[in-house]
Amino acid sequence: MMDATKYAPGYYPVSTEYTKWVQKDHIETPPQWCSVDLRDGNQALVIPMSLEEKLEFYETLVKVGFKEIEVGFPAASETEFEFLRTLIEKDMIPEDVSVQVLTQCREHIIRRTFDACKGAPSAIIHFYNSTSVAQREQVFKKSKDQIKQIAVDGAKLVKKLASEYEGNFRFEYSPESFTGTEPEYALEVCNAVLDVLEPGPDNNVIINLPVTVEMSMPHIYASQIEYMSEHLKYREHVTLSLHPHNDRGTGVADTELALLAGADRVEGTLFGNGERTGNVDIVTLAMNMYTHGVDPKLDFHNMPELVEVYERVTRMRVHERTPYAGALVFAAFSGSHQDAIAKGMKFRGKNRLHQWTVPYIPLDPTDIGRTYDSDIIRVNSQSGKGGIGYLLEQVYGYSLPPKMREDLSYRCKHVSDVNHKELKPDEVCEIFEEAYLNIPGEIDITDYEFIRENETVKIEITFEQDGVETEVEAEGNGSLGAVNRALKEFSGREYTLEVFTQHSMQGEGSQSVAASYIGLQTEDGTMYWGAGTHTDVIKASVKALLSAFDNMVKGEQD
Repeated sequence: MMDATKYAPGYYPVSTEYTKWVQKDHIETPPQWCSVDLRDGNQALVIPMSLEEKLEFYETLVKVGFKEIEVGFPAASETEFEFLRTLIEKDMIPEDVSVQVLTQCREHIIRRTFDACKGAPSAIIHFYNSTSVAQREQVFKKSKDQIKQIAVDGAKLVKKLASEYEGNFRFEYSPESFTGTEPEYALEVCNAVLDVLEPGPDNNVIINLPVTVEMSMPHIYASQIEYMSEHLKYREHVTLSLHPHNDRGTGVADTELALLAGADRVEGTLFGNGERTGNVDIVTLAMNMYTHGVDPKLDFHNMPELVEVYERVTRMRVHERTPYAGALVFAAFSGSHQDAIAKGMKFRGKNRLHQWTVPYIPLDPTDIGRTYDSDIIRVNSQSGKGGIGYLLEQVYGYSLPPKMREDLSYRCKHVSDVNHKELKPDEVCEIFEEAYLNIPGEIDITDYEFIRENETVKIEITFEQDGVETEVEAEGNGSLGAVNRALKEFSGREYTLEVFTQHSMQGEGSQSVAASYIGLQTEDGTMYWGAGTHTDVIKASVKALLSAFDNMVKGEQD
């Protein structure tokens, strides 16, 4: 049996007065972004990236638009050290990009870190020590003053070495396990570090407040951030940074609320890779802002390519339902959803809308390199006529009458249900063409001639059946009406031509293709459908008529 009594809140909330963030309804400007894929993300991989893979991922992050990239823990391994040296020595750090390195507040590790950073055009030295109650009591067995002294000594050393080593350095300090630390004590430690580093107009310092382990609901973290933001010394020269993990599955919510509470910067990873349940997903955060009309200053216009690189170099997988990036996030299988989407897309096109308002789809898939045809409407046994009709129209140019779309949807759902599979667009088109289009039946027309008299059309037409040709004369109120009257007389069958629609499909001038759709209704109310295509509009309608007629004959024989 599960026993919830062994758990109790391990976080320390602040006063309820720190809730100004509640008054805000959205993030108005993007934060400074720092990717930690190459450090925090890399150390969480079953097989860490090779030097070549890290270089490719680094170049991808620069291309996306990250201006701060944590490239590793250079004192931890030769691969990490060599990677940073490669970036520096091969001049791979753009003028507007800073690389960031992580180090514990331990002298030999800090010195090794500066060895790795020597000559860097712009580097952030990110030093940390754990301040939480659990770490103080169980791991380090040190008092509050002793833990604070570790942070102060680390700050003194990084400041000293920065003046001795060639390079351009900034400083970042993290009270690791901030969420398990008393906020008043975390503030005391951070301010002691700031007193050493002396932030100023030319010395911006980053104070990073990590959700090393998620312990509380997001609003608690937001109020803690607001408290820190209001009481940090040198605040105008301090960048307040976030580094949320996702143990409770609310990393994105933690970050969004904390940004409302005064944070300036976010450290995270693409698609949320990281220790345990991962880091906060920067893609989701940035795209959430984008769909609120805020430019996140990160470029995800080719999401499929980004996913491909990520999956290849990390050997991780972007889940199909991952927000924005997953293969199925735009997919609508439900018939009612498909119908609403199809109507919304038509409404958008008809009214030439700039604002995106399509039902069920919060983002225009083309903004991130996805497509309407294969990403939005997906066909399986749950799909409906609206979506299937929209798919045929968008991909292949067939615009079926509503009742014909319904008939086709039953055929498609049957195939999907029997085979337990999703149908691709080409499979849907194949079902449509085999069932309705230009069907060769028992009766064929070998020749015809129209004679127009006032409002009527007479026809002399030759039918062929079983190798025997028969000439028939008939008249109607149009060309198709005349052919239909002749067919009824020749076959002796009773039915009503209930539906006839036609449209141009493709091409220009004489090369345009006409598509015709016809529905024939028998005396018992059953509807049979046919479609025809031809560069000649009359021949297209005749083909549709014969196809529907043949389906009617087959249907009555079944």
